[in-house]
Amino acid sequence: MTIQRILLALVVLLAAGLAGSFYMNWKTLGQLRTVKAFVESSVFADAVAACERAQSTTPFKWTGGKQTAVIGVSSVKLNKDTIIPSYTLVADSVFCDYDPIKKKADIGSNFLERETF
Repeated sequence: MTIQRILLALVVLLAAGLAGSFYMNWKTLGQLRTVKAFVESSVFADAVAACERAQSTTPFKWTGGKQTAVIGVSSVKLNKDTIIPSYTLVADSVFCDYDPIKKKADIGSNFLERETF
């Protein structure tokens, strides 16, 4: 009888631990989505301006583009101890990667031909 009570208590503790872990994961992911949305909205205007000013054989026209899309924070590269985000915009099949740290935009016309950060 004692072993059954101990096993029941362990199962209850395990269930409570799993429930707590899933709840914390859900809360953390919600906060992460909020922070990502805030960062992307604060970088958007700078990214559009830098992409339209960037010199390239294929011009990037966000304001006059027929098909425009925001890919958002698309890739992150670990450079020693620094995390460098890349913000990507697409206008009429022309990709523009914007680095918010360097305030620099790189334009590529094809996803497979783009230079990776």
